[in-house]
Amino acid sequence: MKLSSSTKILLSLVVGLILGVSYPASSSGFLSSLPDLVAPIGTLWVNAIRMVVIPLLMALLITAIAGQPNGTKIAKLGGKTIGLFLALIFSSSMFALILAPPLINLLTIDANASTALLESSGFEASTTTELPPFHEWLIALIPTNPFAAAAEDAILPLLIFTGLFSVALLRIEKQQREYIVVFFQAIKSAMFVLIDWIMMLAPLGIFALVFPLAATLGLSALTVLGSFVAIVCALVTLFMLSLYPLVSSVTNISIQKFARSVAPVQAIGFGTRSSLAALPATYAAADKLGIPEKVSGIVLPIAVTLFKFASPLARTTGTYFIAHLYGVDLTPTELIIIAIAIGLLSFYSPGIPSGGLLIMTPVYVSLGLPVEGIGILIAIDLIVDMFLTMANVTANVASSALITKIQ
Repeated sequence: MKLSSSTKILLSLVVGLILGVSYPASSSGFLSSLPDLVAPIGTLWVNAIRMVVIPLLMALLITAIAGQPNGTKIAKLGGKTIGLFLALIFSSSMFALILAPPLINLLTIDANASTALLESSGFEASTTTELPPFHEWLIALIPTNPFAAAAEDAILPLLIFTGLFSVALLRIEKQQREYIVVFFQAIKSAMFVLIDWIMMLAPLGIFALVFPLAATLGLSALTVLGSFVAIVCALVTLFMLSLYPLVSSVTNISIQKFARSVAPVQAIGFGTRSSLAALPATYAAADKLGIPEKVSGIVLPIAVTLFKFASPLARTTGTYFIAHLYGVDLTPTELIIIAIAIGLLSFYSPGIPSGGLLIMTPVYVSLGLPVEGIGILIAIDLIVDMFLTMANVTANVASSALITKIQ
């Protein structure tokens, strides 16, 4: 029986945790250095993830803006639809910003273990991030050298340049624009191939990250990871349920009718972890709710492509967890920056397993967080992603209902 990639990752997580927890603290010789020997493998795998992020982000943005048949299809989708998506993404980030930190702080992690984890990832335990004054930050948004911005992981200036470059492409001759779009479509396809290769090595990379983690934290690793999964899944579910009264208050659809209509969509999303796989059922749910096809035919495809309702909530919570796990103290300003940055990046998340996690690498680099933490989040993402997809497909139906009312 051939195991799926998700099953392999889950097994590597379990094996890494079990071996790490059972690792004898008093062992000597070769066994005593085993975590140090295994850890570089995890770092290599994380570096491979970081390698593809910037070209992938640029290719996604350029093809999304300049790659439409008439060059401005996204702009014609309707300001209200895009505005609704932005508002819901912002609320997802703010929901995490308000509720996640106090809940994550309830998790008890040994300070010495956190320091050991931080130092093993290549950071000093006392590492802090000096944020520039606002005027310097504002000036730096326009990069004097886009290539230097890419080399320095200055992701926001790079994306601003890429966005402006993409809009400029709309103003040149169609044939010239198509050459560039095809070039970046090829880059995007090549990056997806590289990501496929990287994710094939995910079981090994996850084991190499989790084993030293469990060996350092001991039995508390099981409790800490399990508690985080429970926290983030509960937050995602609560946020999803907030859509029910929202739809009911704005439209004439009752909570009971909305719940019955979206239940099959939620089941498919939960089981497949794919909003695309749930799209036929999503259309059926929209039809049951009386949503005109002229609305669902526009909103739903774009929602599946761009709109990740609960992803900012889950990924922001995960980032706060990694900071807490490694003993990195985040200032209130940094908490806000993380929430907003991950919310904006959610629109450019590739449609692949754990794509929303892969795209967070620049945020970790810019704020001095251990990028190895992303690998840990990928390891436990199977369960989280089930709840995420269930919430996302629910939001897709809800968005169609809301747009029908406010258009």
